[in-house]
Order: sequence, then C-alpha cells, then structure tokens
Amino acid sequence: MSTRRQDAPSTTLARQLLEEFLPFAPPSSPLPDPTPAEGPDPYGNPDPEWLEIDWREHLRQVEIDGTRVNYVELGSGPRMAIVFVHGLSGSWQNWLENIPHFARERRVLALDLPGFGHSPMPEWEISIESYGRLLHRFCDALSVGDCAVVGNSMGGFISAEAASAQPDRFEKLVLVSAAGVSSARLRRQPAETVARMATAAAPLLLKLQQRGLRRPRVRWATFKGLFQHPEALRRELLLETFHNGAGRPGFLAAVQGLVGYDILDQLAEVDVPTLIVWGRNDRVVPSQDAVGFAQRLRNSRTVIFDDTGHLPQLERPTRFNRVLETFLAG
Repeated sequence: MSTRRQDAPSTTLARQLLEEFLPFAPPSSPLPDPTPAEGPDPYGNPDPEWLEIDWREHLRQVEIDGTRVNYVELGSGPRMAIVFVHGLSGSWQNWLENIPHFARERRVLALDLPGFGHSPMPEWEISIESYGRLLHRFCDALSVGDCAVVGNSMGGFISAEAASAQPDRFEKLVLVSAAGVSSARLRRQPAETVARMATAAAPLLLKLQQRGLRRPRVRWATFKGLFQHPEALRRELLLETFHNGAGRPGFLAAVQGLVGYDILDQLAEVDVPTLIVWGRNDRVVPSQDAVGFAQRLRNSRTVIFDDTGHLPQLERPTRFNRVLETFLAG
C-alpha cells in the first residue's frame, strides 16, 4: 500500500547542492576501513515487507507544545521500544525498511519533525536544541518508557543532543550517518544561500523526477548524491521517502539551526551505549565523521558499511536491521 500523497512536493536538490557547494571534508581525507559484514549483505531489498502494509492504519498525530506532530506507530511487545528520527529533507518514510522488522517484537515509532513530512511548522524557533526537547516531550506524551533512539543525518544530531541534555532518558543511542561533527565548522551564510536555492528549485525538480524515475539511469543521476547505487533500489522506495520528505517549509530553518551548532564537548559526558553506523561512501556527511563521534563517545561501537552512501538503513536493510538488533539485544 503506497503511503505517498499526491500533493506532496519532493526534491533531492537540497542535498546535491550541499554536497557540491558545502563539502564537509576534503576529498583527500582517507576513508575509514570497512567493517566485515558477518552475514548476508545485499544492496537494497527486492521484496520489501513495507509494501504490503496499509500505513493509513498506523498513522497518528499528537499535539506537543501547541504543535501537531505526525507519526507512525507499529508493533508492541516486551522488548525495548524504538524511536526513529529522520534527517534533513526527510520524513518517517526514511525508515520504511526497518519499522516492520522491529515491530514484530517491539513498539516502534517514527515521527515527522515539525516543518517536515506532514507535521506543520511549529510556533517556536527550529533548532537542534528545540528538536531535542521535542523528542523528549514526544516520548513523554506517548508514554514511551525505556527506549532506543535511532537518528539518521540531522536526526542523529538531534538524537545526540537529546541524549546529552537528558542522559537518563534513553537506554541506547544509534547514530546513522549523523551530522554534528563537520557541520560544526560550516559557515552560516553560504549554507543559508544554498538552502534558499534548493527550496526554490523544489517544484521543478519534482516534475523532472516524476517523468524519469522509471529509468534506472535517471534514478542514478538524480539520487547519486544520497545513495551509492540508486539505480539498484526500488522506484517505490525512492518515491515514498522523498515525495514525503523533501521540499518542506522547515528546511531553511533547520539548516540555520544546524550549521555551526557545536555539541562536541558535550559528547564526552554521554555514557549511553551508542552504536555508530555509517556508509563508507557517504557524500553528504563524510564517513570520517564516524571517527569523530567514536573518539568522543566513550561507550560506543562503530560499524562502517562498505559500498554504501548516506542512508545505510535503506541501502542495506538486511545488514542494518541485523546490526541494530544485535546492539539492542546486548
């Protein structure tokens, strides 16, 4: 069952522009060594479980501090709950390959951050700090007890902020290609300029994508900044994640809140067991940043997926789900 709404705009131009004009690390930096897979490690998923789910039955909304937050909830059980947090230009659909797997024995929630997906802009100012507070209140409002918070890209940055602000709130922390290391060095003005360009170009790029995504070569050209092999992923997955995530009103404000915000010194005080997962070929947030997080988070383990881009949870879901399951069970 498709989760996409026909009127939802989309673009990956934002990430492509950030990649081109705001490189987080010099290309000469050596990549970290890949971690052996220790099991099946296919790229993509030809027969995904999420396509068989009527997601309308699992969509929810909750009001937090006067802001309506859209989220999806699936599953129950005695095992530790999971809260998934998407990144910049993302939505809860960034976790489509992971939610059904973990919902078999756990309560799983994935939210649209205010200003993204189908959550409207909040009345308060968007920042990494305010999103971190929202994450605490989201869990409190839904009576989420012991849980793991899993964040990708900007969502990883937000999750790390939330864990450092309230160290006892989460049982485990998972950072997936997380922003927060290189982004602390970026200059605000050029980042905002790029964000404005990307927002303005969103409607045009959406039309181009809709016409050409049936062709693998076009998918590769459009999404190569995010995925290592976009032509190998199902077209439905690309449509779902980006029609529901990108081109949303919170993008510019989120860039403004992300760029230059530094929590690196705070990470040394975080003792929450942490899993760091990265695509070795990430073109958005370089895999060298995984080392930066690992050096500061003393209770952490790092796994580097070879031949993988910025969204390992979608690119290699079999391995990602296995690695996360092992970490949560430990």
